[in-house]
Amino acid sequence: MAAYALTIFLGSFLLFQIQPLIGKYILPWYGGSPAVWTTCMLFFQVVLLAGYGYAHLATLAGRTRQGYLHLGMLLAALPFLPITPSAELWKPAPGDAPVAKILLLLMANIGMPYLVLAATAPLIQHWFVSSFPGRPPYRLYALSNFASLLALLSYPFLVEPRLTLDRQVLLWSWGFAVYALCCAWCAVQPRLAGRIAGNGPAPDAAATCAGDPPLAGKGELSVSAALVWLLLSASGSALLLATTNQLCQEVAVVPFLWVIPLAIYLLTFIICFNSDNSYDRVLWGMVLIGAVILACRTLYLGINVNLWLQILVFLAALFALCMVCHGELVRSRPAPRHLTAYYLVIAAGGAMGGALVALAAPALFDGFWEYPISLACSCLVILAAWFRERAFARTPRWLPAFLVAGQLALVCFVVNYLRSYSQQAESRTRNFYGVLRVIRNSDATGPKLTLMHGRVVHGTQFTSAAQRSLPTTYYGPDSAAGLALRFHPNRTSDGPRQKGLKVGVVGLGTGTLAAYGQEGDTFRFYEINPDVVRVAEKHFTYLKGSAARVEVAPGDARITMESELKRNSPQGYDVLLVDAFSSDAIPLHLLTRECFSVYRRHLKADGLLLVHITNRFLDLGNIVHAQGEAAGYRAARVVSPGDEKHGTGKADWMILTSNSGFLDLLRIRAKLAPLPATTSATPLWSDDFASLWQAMRR
Repeated sequence: MAAYALTIFLGSFLLFQIQPLIGKYILPWYGGSPAVWTTCMLFFQVVLLAGYGYAHLATLAGRTRQGYLHLGMLLAALPFLPITPSAELWKPAPGDAPVAKILLLLMANIGMPYLVLAATAPLIQHWFVSSFPGRPPYRLYALSNFASLLALLSYPFLVEPRLTLDRQVLLWSWGFAVYALCCAWCAVQPRLAGRIAGNGPAPDAAATCAGDPPLAGKGELSVSAALVWLLLSASGSALLLATTNQLCQEVAVVPFLWVIPLAIYLLTFIICFNSDNSYDRVLWGMVLIGAVILACRTLYLGINVNLWLQILVFLAALFALCMVCHGELVRSRPAPRHLTAYYLVIAAGGAMGGALVALAAPALFDGFWEYPISLACSCLVILAAWFRERAFARTPRWLPAFLVAGQLALVCFVVNYLRSYSQQAESRTRNFYGVLRVIRNSDATGPKLTLMHGRVVHGTQFTSAAQRSLPTTYYGPDSAAGLALRFHPNRTSDGPRQKGLKVGVVGLGTGTLAAYGQEGDTFRFYEINPDVVRVAEKHFTYLKGSAARVEVAPGDARITMESELKRNSPQGYDVLLVDAFSSDAIPLHLLTRECFSVYRRHLKADGLLLVHITNRFLDLGNIVHAQGEAAGYRAARVVSPGDEKHGTGKADWMILTSNSGFLDLLRIRAKLAPLPATTSATPLWSDDFASLWQAMRR
């Protein structure tokens, strides 16, 4: 029995350890978009379904043939090691479909090993039932989920901080080799022991049991039961991905915020499948009602709710709903002879929920609507499951009526929430990189257009002829960006140009910085999101109205700048502005040591590197300061107050440069703010490790 438990534990650990590992590996290639993890999760769920399907079909053969078949699968997976994806082969080019490219990358690099690992839990449990008649297998499913949970929680706290990505890949590959040996032993053990002979079907030990032990399962297969399993599993899976999207849109796309929702999801499996007494329908039903009310309230209040409270509420709602969904799955589980079919349906539900969020939602919705819709639909599925199980047979008559009324109220809330969201925007668009809205409004300062990315302002422009050329929001004349573009040494202190500036900007937004362009200047914007380019050119006039020559380089800024260097084409920027961190979900790969090396190679010796660090939740000042010191730059900070009359807001920028003459200008020195403190203990973020906790505002 120990061999079966060890194999299931190791297989499940490797299965879930590879998820954040490969996700982090490819995240920088796609601009740090939250959709990277959603797409990865879709792949994991679909291949998990394929693995469960393979395990179910394999059980139709005799026990000996099953062993030989799985040995062949293990051998077929070994050539995939190590699982490192080739950057030259798989880094995206402008115009590539990111979802399709990511799915192909994952299939080509981890497809076979992941398929073999995915089949471990149901197949080894089936072998366990054959080898140990009368022993309940479902606790091994709890063990599988415990190993998965351990793998997820160990990654951000133990693996990621201590091991480089290359070392992580190497250790994982060795772990897979050990797993393959354990799995091979389980495959041939009955043959060696002489316990099962011939190639006929393995005896159905569960069917010959005198009785059903705890967690053995008492249900039978039926279309209605399978449909309930499918919908309950899909509900938990859909809310898992929708919750992850919600969190990553608000903070950053980092492994910690990936694994916590998934860990909660797995924890509910562990609790529910470990014991019949773990799930109490009345208790968890009441908890779910309270959690849903709080989640709806938090959605309604939006950014007015504290970040940590938002995270807590959304995670609590996920935990409560998954407890109920998975608890109902356990209550309706079948006898052990049907366990592979049961797991197959659960996996199909998981893949269906993942596909709804990762594929259907972006295609059907022009906003992040999947969270409230998933919440409402999941509650409806649970209510239907309760009625099917006759859960209200011995309850007061008002209780089912109350729950139906509550479900209707929830649906009405979601409809009104989506309607109010839609009415605010003149234009909406959604793609792999997020949701953009253009909002037209007017106030005491005049009529204006505002570009929103999620719930964050990415640029505003006045629409009147007298005001439309004014730089607004974070880019006012007294911001560090305005000061650098007005008083760079290549311009005289009085304003006229001595010679043109070459300016690079990471992040286009509405193109506001082009308002500072003069004849002879070149402004080159790097923008990964093609919808941002279309919106900036269609709805705003900063680009077309600039006196400078304006270029837009599509694709991730870092990949594009690295490609320019490979072509021996450093841009020689006078000013390089990195403006990708005002959003709440920041691309960490643009703040690492390796990326700052790229910035430096594109700057002139006396060039100015400006990093925009205005952020509600993160204080990036000491991180940028440390990177600047490591690169040999002198650092300065400019925090400019807002001027509502001219449409500007408070802006926080860091300036890194070797140009002491610029920083010593009287006009610049008068605007400098105290530098964020750094110590020898302040670590430099790198591609291998960047800790979000170091930047969290306390």
